[in-house]
Amino acid sequence: MASPLLSPADVRALVARLALHPTKALGQNFVVDPGIVRRVVAAAKLDEGQPVLEVGPGLGSLTLALLEAGCRVTAVEIDPVLAGALPQTVADRAPVWAERLRVVQADALDLTALPPPVPTALVANLPYNVATKVLLRCLERFDELTSALVMVQAEVAQRLVAGPGSRTYGIPSAKVAWFAAAHPAGKVPRNAFFPVPRVDSELVYLERRQPPVVGVDRAAVFAVVDAAFAARRKTLRTALAGWAGGADRAEAACRAAGIDPAARGETLDVAAFARLAAAKTEGRA
Repeated sequence: MASPLLSPADVRALVARLALHPTKALGQNFVVDPGIVRRVVAAAKLDEGQPVLEVGPGLGSLTLALLEAGCRVTAVEIDPVLAGALPQTVADRAPVWAERLRVVQADALDLTALPPPVPTALVANLPYNVATKVLLRCLERFDELTSALVMVQAEVAQRLVAGPGSRTYGIPSAKVAWFAAAHPAGKVPRNAFFPVPRVDSELVYLERRQPPVVGVDRAAVFAVVDAAFAARRKTLRTALAGWAGGADRAEAACRAAGIDPAARGETLDVAAFARLAAAKTEGRA
């Protein structure tokens, strides 16, 4: 019996039939290796019957693997041609799975609600150019998501999992840490995609957790993060001057939060940024 998953030949045939011209603007690099998508699904630690959100399903390589695992899939696709073709691809290759697929033709960055059943996991091959934005937006807007497994550009993956003090630690690292603990989950070779990208890809697994400091406004915390990394090489006293309303106030906020004002932003974890936000909000700075 032929596998319902897409082979390299299947992907190329679909590209030709749909007259597609994969674009960098939409980050369209389609997975052509059935072994890779099965590995992605395994790394996502899903339960049979679990409702899953997939962003950017493309031709359906990962979608079919998720359905094969027994998941119910809500696939959000920005490209109207791909969104229109996906249900037929699933119906052609595995008609018994078709009823467990919902396709939403939309930009994931604009989503505010999803059709039932509400997904509890995000599993996606995210477009390189908007991967971090999409991940943060999904974690922000859909509290029901308790985990995520994302395939992203290797450089992005390294930033998502980085800790304070590391060379790759920055704004994405701190903001993702507000929502979840992020862990590396493996590498994906370039030849697993069509067209073959010029960059390597990696998998990141995220587990939702409570914010490190309860009662602090997330937007206020993210404003401190943005300010600290806008002047990465400067001390917090200088880097946070604009945010706090002056260098003296920035220093006062640091001291109220128990942080050395001579430290730099890349040494702080998200809990420390939250304490800074709280110090300013509570008027201790």
